[in-house]
Amino acid sequence: MKLKYVLGWSSALCLSAIIAQAQETIEVDKLDQRLKQIQESFEKQQREMRENFERLIREQQAQIEALKQQIANATNAVAGVQSNAAPAGAVAAQLQELNEKVDKVSEAAKKILPSEFNPSIGLVGETVFSYRSKGSEDTGSDRPGGFDVYQRSVELNIAASVDPFAKGYAVINASADSQTGEATLGVEEAALQTTSLPWNLELKAGRFFGEFGKLSYIHDHELPFVNRPLALEEYIGGESRTDGAQVNWLLPVPHYVSLTAGLGDGFGGDIPPNDPGSYRALSGLNYFGRLSTYFDLTPDLQLETGVSGLINPSTQNLGGALAQPNGVTTLTEKERRVAGFDLKVSYVPLRNNQFQRLDWGTEVLYSDSRYLFDPDGKPGSGDDYDGNVGSVGLYSYVTYKWHRQWSAGFLFDYVQSAENHNDVTVAYSPYITWALSHWNQLRLQYTHTDHNAVSGLHPDDAIYLQWAWIIGSHAHGWQQR
Repeated sequence: MKLKYVLGWSSALCLSAIIAQAQETIEVDKLDQRLKQIQESFEKQQREMRENFERLIREQQAQIEALKQQIANATNAVAGVQSNAAPAGAVAAQLQELNEKVDKVSEAAKKILPSEFNPSIGLVGETVFSYRSKGSEDTGSDRPGGFDVYQRSVELNIAASVDPFAKGYAVINASADSQTGEATLGVEEAALQTTSLPWNLELKAGRFFGEFGKLSYIHDHELPFVNRPLALEEYIGGESRTDGAQVNWLLPVPHYVSLTAGLGDGFGGDIPPNDPGSYRALSGLNYFGRLSTYFDLTPDLQLETGVSGLINPSTQNLGGALAQPNGVTTLTEKERRVAGFDLKVSYVPLRNNQFQRLDWGTEVLYSDSRYLFDPDGKPGSGDDYDGNVGSVGLYSYVTYKWHRQWSAGFLFDYVQSAENHNDVTVAYSPYITWALSHWNQLRLQYTHTDHNAVSGLHPDDAIYLQWAWIIGSHAHGWQQR
């Protein structure tokens, strides 16, 4: 009798599982049908637009031919109307009017898209209101403690196609000096990028943000939090700006794999170009690269990951000796090496991705630069020590979006000084973002920062309110990072 009940319940459970699986299959089929309908509708709209464009061209060409014929008829009529026709002045006025009509129609045919040859122009503004519990002498920041208003950037973006084979863009940035309040205007990016090279290759040259890691080659207002992670500030110099060239290769394999390699003079927004002296060898340039890939783990779960590397075989001291906190010891950087690993896992539901999203991102950096230590501050005194300093830094953040306009998250920072791995800084930063619209957003962030005794700096607390806006065209906009 018990066996009978067991068999009955097992059959019921199996039947329920089969029904659930069938319902899931039906839902997937419905989704596939919906996607096919969207694709067919899109293709139909493209065909209609192409047909309308071709019809417009034909109509305008017919108008041009008709007007030309009218001009020819009027010209022939001039010779035969000397005695009985209208006065010659009236005929000449008619010819001029017809010529003007032909010119207008011809110009209209040439300018179907009025802005086709105009560059896209946009402007981004970013203001940061803040309060810090300690002054700059205790935090090491270039911004004062207490209350501060910082116009961090006013960014002008210009981009356009140069020809069918390349496009150009420029980013002009102005930021206010903390002491004088005067804005310093500079060219942040100005580069040429190819669009039609064979073998899935893309070449970029000029001044640009070199591809290293996940967040170093994006602008400050694009970050998911207010301030750039400490590890990127310490090892990269903030943004990965360089004057040079890089080539990207999308590998010809079924799975997405991207490889980037480049070289440049200087690497990092806060790091000056190497001192060239009277002659610079190839070893004086910076070489960088990144290998990245992407996986769809499930229909709702995505994984992006990559490894990066940077080497400058002969830094030439970056333009000067580096003084240490004790005021006596100095050191000279002779070789710069940085390696990084990054990953980002995103939960993006297919049915509700405009209102719900969860991102977790992490990047680990390792700096292994070679320094020449001068314990007494007198280079060449005989007490110099030539060796490597290995330092580790990382950041990890999680951001949850529960509404079209609202998201919140938490950022953890850990970094060892590139010059002394015993000098450690840790920071904790919860934040919340309110996107009033696609072009206007506010972000509130609290940051607690701890320093150990090596640096001589003190723990502090800070509150930031970031207000950023966009007008006009802006290619990178607010991106999900």
